[in-house]
Amino acid sequence: MNRDQLAHLLRASTRIAGDPDILVIGSQAILGSFDEDDLPAPATASREVDIAFLNDPGGKKADLVDAAIGELSPFDEQFGCYAQGVEVSTAVLPTGWRDRLVVWQNQSTWPSRAVFLDPHDLALAKLAAFRDKDRAFVTALLDAKLLAADALIDRLADLPVSPQTRDRISGFLGPWRN
Repeated sequence: MNRDQLAHLLRASTRIAGDPDILVIGSQAILGSFDEDDLPAPATASREVDIAFLNDPGGKKADLVDAAIGELSPFDEQFGCYAQGVEVSTAVLPTGWRDRLVVWQNQSTWPSRAVFLDPHDLALAKLAAFRDKDRAFVTALLDAKLLAADALIDRLADLPVSPQTRDRISGFLGPWRN
């Protein structure tokens, strides 16, 4: 995915849900912090953007987006990308994540007022899930030196996961620590 596709999905999501206040929480939240040309290929490989609305009790807005421009929708078929409507609680995030949100807004995103997870909070959410694709995503960002393993370790204490999951994440990050 690139920023043009992301902006298109943000505009469409705002119009569908009637709400401009979007939080991008999946892997493509990385595009809020970095241009696609500065990212390794695995970081932009996804055709999907996970979109949550900051005010969406019950997930009704997310459901509208999912139904209208989700996977296998006519939108997906025409543009080769799609939005998955999710709830803010979908991601496991470290304490204080709201204070670190990244704003990427310009003419191409209007009328959306999207915010994105900070890259380190995003990486921790991916490592909490610990799927193969999530580890590959974080590995690519660490190898490209777009993430600092020490910063991830510092925030790990604030991630609401079990001690076993925390140990697994810490072990995974070991090769990149200073």
